[in-house]
Amino acid sequence: MVNYTFRASKRELSNWKNAYLSKDRKEKGEDILFQRIGLMDPSIGTSNMGDYIIQDAIKKNIRQIFPTSFVSTFPTQLSRKMDSVTLMQEQDIILIGGTNLLASNMDSRFQWKVTPRDTYFFPNKMVLFGTGWWQYQETPNNYTKNLFSGLLSKTFLHSVRDSYTKDKLKSIGIENVINTTCPTLWSIDEEACSAIPSKKASNVITTLTFYNKDHNKDSALIKLLQANYDLVYIWIQGFEDMGYLKEIAPDLERIITVNPDLHFYDEILATNEDIEYVGTRLHAGIRAIQHGKRSLIVAVDNRAFEISKDTNLNVIRREELEKCNAFIHNEYRTNIKLPEENITIWKNQFMK
Repeated sequence: MVNYTFRASKRELSNWKNAYLSKDRKEKGEDILFQRIGLMDPSIGTSNMGDYIIQDAIKKNIRQIFPTSFVSTFPTQLSRKMDSVTLMQEQDIILIGGTNLLASNMDSRFQWKVTPRDTYFFPNKMVLFGTGWWQYQETPNNYTKNLFSGLLSKTFLHSVRDSYTKDKLKSIGIENVINTTCPTLWSIDEEACSAIPSKKASNVITTLTFYNKDHNKDSALIKLLQANYDLVYIWIQGFEDMGYLKEIAPDLERIITVNPDLHFYDEILATNEDIEYVGTRLHAGIRAIQHGKRSLIVAVDNRAFEISKDTNLNVIRREELEKCNAFIHNEYRTNIKLPEENITIWKNQFMK
């Protein structure tokens, strides 16, 4: 395939569109109908149910983009032996399915288990699909720069979930990247937003984040919800969330726990018409919006906040809990702004 030159100017969007949707590519026979798609899947071996929410959206879009292709999944968070490497080499393209797998120090940050060895086996074969950056960090080090340069495709556009991630990649010379936001939001268009209630529900479902604790603020959040809703449900999204809940609310007064499986969370959202979401887990909040529920995400790290800057997702910082009262007691109209043109361009680059 031809390696296109991407310009980092305000004209880049139209340049990329021309490159990926042009008749010239079709005439050269470059719009391949992919037969084998590899998906690097962070939900394999995870104890965070949020990864399943992301993969649900990823796989729905893969079925749309590659309806006739065979899709094989491989773990991002587990080490791979040579039998997996051999299978991955047989894939026409390998998609990196979301989450905060990228970091400035890939030599010491091991959530995505890739090494320079992988640049030998899969040179420039991987394409980011709604992937994000882990936390706010310094400029990527040389190890990371060389690793990404060797792994990531130089032909296809990479999809990232926020502008912060895009800027991090561009800082190390990776220009063929566009912000499509997280694929979990792609189905929440203007019509879906208009169907979401604008007024307070009687009940609320919440979440906690055990790996980013603030006992005082998280306890204050639980008390605020108990004071303003008839019933407070809490979904145990992460393995240690239940233990953390017992630390900050030991008597569990008027708190109903929801079992740690996406099925049970979906069931509550689908069967309880008079419920909304206020909690610290980003993708639990997005899942609630997918179910047509009014939602407020209380950000504990960079992910929700960065996505909100690009999409108008309803997010406050945990330090701003006073803003919860305004959400609870006033009307709030969901108004997600999607980068629809970017999403279309990214999808269409794979279509014949």
